Amino acid sequence: MYYFNSNDKCPIDLNYVLTIPWDTSSCENNDKNNNVTTNCCQTLTSLYGVGVAQHLKTTSLFRLKSLQASISCLSNFQTKLDRLNLPPNLASQCFDPQNFVNTTNVCANIQTKQDWLTVLGNGPTSLDSDCSQDLSDLSACDACVLSGFRVQSQLLGFDGNDSHSKGCFYYTILYAAGVVNEHGPFSNGALSCIFGLPLNLPKTSGSKWALVFSLFGGGSAFLVVTCLVGFWLTRGREIPNWEFDFEDDLLLNWRPKADSIWYKVRELERATNRFSDKNLIGQGQFGAVYKGKLVKDGEATNIIAVKKLMDSDFQGDSDFCREVEIISTLKHKNLVPLRGCCVSGQGQKYLVYDYMPNGNLNDHLFPLDKKSPFNKNNVSKPMSWPQRKNIILDVANALAYLHHGVNPPIYHRDIKPTNILLDARMRARVADFGLARQAGDCGSHLTTRIGGTHGYLAPEYALYGQLTEKSDVYSFGIVVLEIMCGRKALDFSSSEFLITDWVWPAVKGGGVERVLDPRLDSGGGGESSRRYPLMVMERFVRVGVLCAHLMVSLRPTISDALKMLEGDIDVPDIPDRPLYGSAIRT
Repeated sequence: MYYFNSNDKCPIDLNYVLTIPWDTSSCENNDKNNNVTTNCCQTLTSLYGVGVAQHLKTTSLFRLKSLQASISCLSNFQTKLDRLNLPPNLASQCFDPQNFVNTTNVCANIQTKQDWLTVLGNGPTSLDSDCSQDLSDLSACDACVLSGFRVQSQLLGFDGNDSHSKGCFYYTILYAAGVVNEHGPFSNGALSCIFGLPLNLPKTSGSKWALVFSLFGGGSAFLVVTCLVGFWLTRGREIPNWEFDFEDDLLLNWRPKADSIWYKVRELERATNRFSDKNLIGQGQFGAVYKGKLVKDGEATNIIAVKKLMDSDFQGDSDFCREVEIISTLKHKNLVPLRGCCVSGQGQKYLVYDYMPNGNLNDHLFPLDKKSPFNKNNVSKPMSWPQRKNIILDVANALAYLHHGVNPPIYHRDIKPTNILLDARMRARVADFGLARQAGDCGSHLTTRIGGTHGYLAPEYALYGQLTEKSDVYSFGIVVLEIMCGRKALDFSSSEFLITDWVWPAVKGGGVERVLDPRLDSGGGGESSRRYPLMVMERFVRVGVLCAHLMVSLRPTISDALKMLEGDIDVPDIPDRPLYGSAIRT
């Protein structure tokens, strides 16, 4: 429990907690260990953010001036929750008061509204036009949230630090609700759309919003909520006067199925030289990967890659064990084989894979990328057309296996170049199933656990949490375009910073050749010998564009995409691209 002081008065009026029609059901009961549930913390995060947005509106400050003021506000917030007869200490379990104190180390050195305007050039952005109106309308909400992604990307481009992605989106949310929206952060549209707060609204026949919430349990702002939760909540943190009482449930009798091995921590420490930085070969949002050598009888036997999981998507050891059971049953030439796993006495989790000697696809596509400090392969030679073609087909085959060769199907959720590893023959192996989920897990295929990477997330998944096989198809399409064009999914140096914004007009205008990576060898000598490879390259680009279509219904299945790539069926005409405000769930 955190014991709050109130030496500094809270500058936020929190009486709205008692008056707005928010749904308290997720917070009415704690779990069996009397810990607050994740869904409750998500709801409270959105609820508290409303007051922070109002504070921005009245003071031009994105955060509070002092830690004591933050502590006082959270104490007041808890008092309001107590009056609603909710369990005690919800605020202390969900929030860290230090996360609300003013600092420049969040996003592009922004602290005030004027800082925001200065960073973005003092002119209006798409956020100002798309988020100003009543957001209770579904199409208006779509446009606002998508504009939020665009402005967040601009901010992150100015900041230059990818780890500030969530902070920049957090500021975008506050600015949209507290400054831009004409109806203010307390309006139903802002509460529902920008904050994703579950509301108890009257269900009228003319209300689109009632329909949205009845179908999607939170509407268009699942990603907004997720970003807020990821930014505000920390797990297992050490802060004075906080007390955590976690049970150590290691499921010691459990062993992975199939051919996986249960490793001991000391084996992995010896293999990686105690997880030395010299052996670090990759790092993502869920863990760091180390190269290691297994040693038996004093001799090195196998080269392995050990993923040391950090704050992962797993809800506990049982969730982790179940995940390993799923992964260990998957056998396909284009998947990275799982060798085994480990759970330490302190609950630290590890996954052990075969080592892929040629690194990941990102290292080869963008070898000079300064934001990829883990490129230790010293790649200098551009990838050839046959290599690129094989990699695209390999990834498509891997996804076809996950979607159609497994029952129930598995959706990867995070297809991107850094999760595509290359073996000794430069053939692709899809990796990182820490985010993989069986379709049956989600029932209606809706999830509040948004996984994935900005730039590769399918719009319907980002907006609604609607996960289907075509969410992976969208990510695959983006990767195909990166491979064929030699350009990253997001390029902040261009006005058309989304790769689809750049490629789409060229494809529709018949100028596919000009978007091809100039480093691509078309394999020709004379004009006639170049024609056939160029036609194949154009087909691959067109398939990439089709897979990355905003409208779900217009994307092919991965099986059909594979047939198009191999020339077994024709690629249909590329349909017009819908505007951002249209119904992309079609």
